[in-house]
Amino acid sequence: MSEPSSPGMRVADCWAGFPSSPGNFAARLRACGAQGAAIAAFDWSATPLGPLDGWPVSLRAVTHTLAASAQPMCLWYGPELTTIFNAGFAPILGKRADDALGRRLDQVWPEIFDELVPMVRQALSGETVWRGNMPLWITRNGFEELTYWRFSYSPVLDDAGRIAGFLDVVTETTEAFKTQIALEKANESLGYEVENAMRLLRERDEAERQQRVLRHELIHRMKNMLAVISAMVTHSIRNAKSLDQAAEATSARLGAYARVQEVFSEGAGPETDLAHVVAAALAPHVGGREGRIIAAGPQVRLSSKHTLAIHELSTNAVKYGALANPTGRVEVRWSTDADARFIFDWRESGGPTVAPPTSTGFGTTLIDRIVPSYFSGRADRTFAPEGMHYVLEGTISPSDD
Repeated sequence: MSEPSSPGMRVADCWAGFPSSPGNFAARLRACGAQGAAIAAFDWSATPLGPLDGWPVSLRAVTHTLAASAQPMCLWYGPELTTIFNAGFAPILGKRADDALGRRLDQVWPEIFDELVPMVRQALSGETVWRGNMPLWITRNGFEELTYWRFSYSPVLDDAGRIAGFLDVVTETTEAFKTQIALEKANESLGYEVENAMRLLRERDEAERQQRVLRHELIHRMKNMLAVISAMVTHSIRNAKSLDQAAEATSARLGAYARVQEVFSEGAGPETDLAHVVAAALAPHVGGREGRIIAAGPQVRLSSKHTLAIHELSTNAVKYGALANPTGRVEVRWSTDADARFIFDWRESGGPTVAPPTSTGFGTTLIDRIVPSYFSGRADRTFAPEGMHYVLEGTISPSDD
């Protein structure tokens, strides 16, 4: 078995067949294409660099490197930073490519020269300069345009090891950067649209939830209305001494109850005084005995949804509580303070013996959870033998109305 060839032998094969003697520099440049040929044919004797055949080895080396490269490159060399560029750099120059060869840096880019100076000085001091997506307003095709660039300025040495110029290796990123910005804006817009769609969905869900609550409330209120009307008719007949008296009492109570429904309807206006609501809710059930009802508190204007608990409490009082017999009493008090703190206290006494409900219906949910949420507060309901006690605490703010 033969021994494998060494790495050195394989590398040597890469050079096989190539001449080792020095070649003609101008011919080497012409072999690099049209721009290389333009560099070879240019009259460099009119520049500080002097004739092409007198260039030092270091300048020839870097010039041939850039001429042979497909990467856009430009060399600024010598005391006047004379311009030498390859074919890849020509589109960057635009119309200026026709006469940029051999000119000074400030003549090639007069409109941005002041911006370039700090970076040029950094490169000439021996440091490498790197920029990514640097914006520059340039005029290369007869009009000013905003462009973006990714480039590196690398110091270039002469034969004596002194810094003699710098090599600009550059890529224009204008279209890529604009595409990136457009994509970011599109994503931002899409994010906004998604968020807006989610908001609309949340609003739709909330609207549907409120519709469900309203449907439950309507059904519940209709049932309560029928129960209250039945109780009023029964009480009127039971306590009447004649059919005429029963009819008169029933008619009076039904008329008062109808006025209560007007107060609690949305058509009564966006706000109603709380004292008026309490009086309207309880008036049909007083039956001429004014001492059965005590209501006291400052003027407070509330929207109809905030007063739903009063309708429910009065209905329950008629059906099961203090207003279910001739001797029961209801005491209602409320208060507010400078911080918009609101307390509503409903206390019953003298009615039938009460006990906590054995099941939870919509009415319970309404007075214990829904209405307190309108006040950003809480409610507490207790059932003592002498009567039910309900307290609601919360706040009244402009957003509540």
